Amino acid sequence: MTEPSALRRVASHHGLVVAAGAMVLLSACGSSDSNTSDSGTSGGAQQEGSQEIEEVSPDRVLAGVVREPAPVVDETPIPSLTIEGDDVVFRAQPDGLQVVYFGYTNCPDVCPTTMFDHTVSLRLLPDDMADQVDTVMVTVDPDRDLELLTGYVQSFVPDAVAAGTSDPAVLAAAAEPFGVSYDVVEASDGSIEVSHSGFLYVVGDNGELLLAWPFGTSSEEMAADMFQLLTSEAT
Repeated sequence: MTEPSALRRVASHHGLVVAAGAMVLLSACGSSDSNTSDSGTSGGAQQEGSQEIEEVSPDRVLAGVVREPAPVVDETPIPSLTIEGDDVVFRAQPDGLQVVYFGYTNCPDVCPTTMFDHTVSLRLLPDDMADQVDTVMVTVDPDRDLELLTGYVQSFVPDAVAAGTSDPAVLAAAAEPFGVSYDVVEASDGSIEVSHSGFLYVVGDNGELLLAWPFGTSSEEMAADMFQLLTSEAT
């Protein structure tokens, strides 16, 4: 996966700061009609030996992509698929973080790998800090996912919330400030092909997008970013 020219590297080593504009990294995910959430094969071997984070240097550069100015992402709620009648607002609980992912249940590789790595990152945080992180997954494939997404995302994070809508205009309006891109097409053989951005997004309690982790960011780096953000919020 390559970086698009729209991303401008201005920080060394870990960090990325990007000017206002969409982050477009599309992952082509050929999908079948079977649900594939085999998290056991999604890269957990690299996590063996990882230990709970106890401190992070205040001089550390965040691993995620930071957009300047920070987009406001809480203006378009999405219906909750987990709690009937509720809407999901993209805003963290006070002094917490909300981790948001746009994907789909039939994704054979990128989505289950991302969600597994996120699960591990939560385990690397102290319990009280992990409790401050809410997880939301939004489907970009609502025709197939509205009945399935809650079970899918909660197989990774038990208290996660699923969100989705069959209204394409609402989905597009919610996705746009994140910089999410997605495309769902039916191939000539009847199979469904889905492409979507491979980022995992972190939202603050003011409804602003704090950072985005590209696909492949390690669980350790994600956990360190969350630890750093939550510690800075508390000071």
